[in-house]
Amino acid sequence: MKTNTILIRWVIVVGLLGAVVAFFALGWQHQFTLDALKARQHALDGYRQAHPWILASGFLLAYVAIAALSLPAATPMTLAAGAVFGLLEGSVLVSFASSIGAALAFLASRFVLRDTVQQRFGQRLAAVDEGIRREGAFYLFTLRLVPVIPFFVVNLLMGLTTLPLRTFYWVSQVGMLAATVVFVNAGTQLASLQSPAGILSPRMIGSFVLLGLFPWLARGVLARVKARRVYARWPRPKRFDRNLVVIGAGSAGLVSAYIAATVRARVTLVERQQMGGDCLNTGCVPSKALIHSARLAAQARDAARAGVHTGDVRVDFRAVMEQVQQAVDTVAPHDSAERFTGLGVDVRHGNARIVSPWVVEVDGTPISTRAIIIASGAEPHVPPLPGLQGSTYYTSDTLWQLREQPGRLLVLGGGPIGCELAQAFARLGTRVTLVQSHPRLLMREDDEVSAFVRARLGDDGVDVRTGYRAVAVEQGGDGGALWCEAAGQRVRLPYDALLVAVGRQPRTSGFGLEELGIPAARTVDTDAYLATLYPNIYACGDVAGPYQFTHAAAHQAWYASVNALFGQFRRFRVDYTVIPAVTFVDPEVARVGLNEREAKEQGIAYEVTRYELDDLDRAITEAQAHGFVKILTPPGKDRILGATIVGQHAGELLAEFVLAMRHGLGLNKILGTIHAYPTWAEANKYAAGQWKKAHAPARVLGWLARYHAWHLG
Repeated sequence: MKTNTILIRWVIVVGLLGAVVAFFALGWQHQFTLDALKARQHALDGYRQAHPWILASGFLLAYVAIAALSLPAATPMTLAAGAVFGLLEGSVLVSFASSIGAALAFLASRFVLRDTVQQRFGQRLAAVDEGIRREGAFYLFTLRLVPVIPFFVVNLLMGLTTLPLRTFYWVSQVGMLAATVVFVNAGTQLASLQSPAGILSPRMIGSFVLLGLFPWLARGVLARVKARRVYARWPRPKRFDRNLVVIGAGSAGLVSAYIAATVRARVTLVERQQMGGDCLNTGCVPSKALIHSARLAAQARDAARAGVHTGDVRVDFRAVMEQVQQAVDTVAPHDSAERFTGLGVDVRHGNARIVSPWVVEVDGTPISTRAIIIASGAEPHVPPLPGLQGSTYYTSDTLWQLREQPGRLLVLGGGPIGCELAQAFARLGTRVTLVQSHPRLLMREDDEVSAFVRARLGDDGVDVRTGYRAVAVEQGGDGGALWCEAAGQRVRLPYDALLVAVGRQPRTSGFGLEELGIPAARTVDTDAYLATLYPNIYACGDVAGPYQFTHAAAHQAWYASVNALFGQFRRFRVDYTVIPAVTFVDPEVARVGLNEREAKEQGIAYEVTRYELDDLDRAITEAQAHGFVKILTPPGKDRILGATIVGQHAGELLAEFVLAMRHGLGLNKILGTIHAYPTWAEANKYAAGQWKKAHAPARVLGWLARYHAWHLG
């Protein structure tokens, strides 16, 4: 089937090229000049009187062929339509012929080129296709009204997108009609017309420009009408207390408030719990402090391999957890109410509720504001597991209350949080069982990454149970047990403490979204600018998705705050093209861009370049020679589609690839950059060297070998 498709494509390509070559080889281009048409006008008029239907049909077919082949004869043919058929009939013929020919060119481009272009540029085209899906008809209509890009180029380019043929045809029919009428009308005066340029007087050019601006102006008017309809039932304050109210003082909220204060806007920041949000109090900071203690315990046990004998390693769990809390307390001033008050932010502690698009109540006190940002974050998801609600369990929010070390910890969930905490507790001396319903850990990563992490957790004593579906929780006097189904069998797994780590869900309730009608089925629905149903209400961070990373929340906060404060002048679409992610198991897993699993799912052609860290001198000296750097590039090119690093300091090493992808630097640039020796960062350069070696010009190297042999004499 694939061979037949390729053959048909080649037949089409050869046929099209043959037709174009024949057009010029036979000198037909000279038959479609203004002078040639003027010379034949009387003959064509006579033929039309005798055979009107034959001439009209022949003209229609000829115009369709010219448009489909993108030949440079459409303008003279349009003028000829006016001269021979008159304004009405000529406009109808040209309108349908040009649209049908454009559709044929569109289909030829889609059938012959789209698959190849998708394989090579699929990631870049994804954003284009998303834009076409949302507003493709509008953009095509504008291009048809003002041909900044020649029509034949528009036909070919649109064929590479996901725009439906039906939409392409009717928009082209309507969009090209105005220009068609203008040129056909000029053709009725063909005898007095000296050149096609004569059609476009300054007044006519101005008319075309205004015509092109019309859809943009119309869209602005429609947006205002839509906004008036959305705001219709809400009274608008005559004056506002604030330029911006931000709900939530986590990463997204803090950055939003900081930016607003920096540009001297009057901003109120509302938080009902603790400043700093989940990242500071229950997420990033405490978990990394716990992982640090666990890593020290593991290193102390392994120190004898390097000739350092520490004796038996004793873990004081209470002291570990106190150290975790101390880390939180040390970082807390960075996110404190005092600091942000000093920056000019009005910080309120209380429950915020949006009661109208311009009013937020904080514990019943109304604050009128021009714009609102919802940055309420996310919370652990607790599944509806029979027996769970009546039992004692922990989540990533409540785990930090522990001061007595559990002898047996059962971790439910094999995502990043579950893997990180399972390994940390195992290294601290707890017997840990990790239960994952999926067939492998870290489902977003490649299979080999999941296998690597599973092996390392096993080395640290974690009993990993993949393919185990939790069905019930049983609570007893001596602890509890989790009942699971695996391979058709029911299995009972006892524990002293249960950690539920099956993901996080956005906090969308309790803020008045339901009353305002703002959609929030899972996350708060936003557009490309992070605006909600109401153009002055924005959402960012975990509550908006699609990423649940602290750095992604801060990234979104810039767009939300700038659009909220200055959107009347210009708005910015959120750029998600380069978002890094790190799972802080030991060794770390870090990734940016595509991995192999995603590239295959999206049908993107790629090559894999791999460098094993057991070859890196620094890794060998530190007895950490395990892991790898894996880079995806388009076939034959050094452009980075994505990078995955598994190894010590992977999160730090990833920054070089994030920078390269963000600024369009390829592997040749990384290879040409001096990296200090011996460092972990050299792994990136050696990986780039692996790519270069695989793409060495064999023929040139063969000739060089001959040259050097000859030069020996």
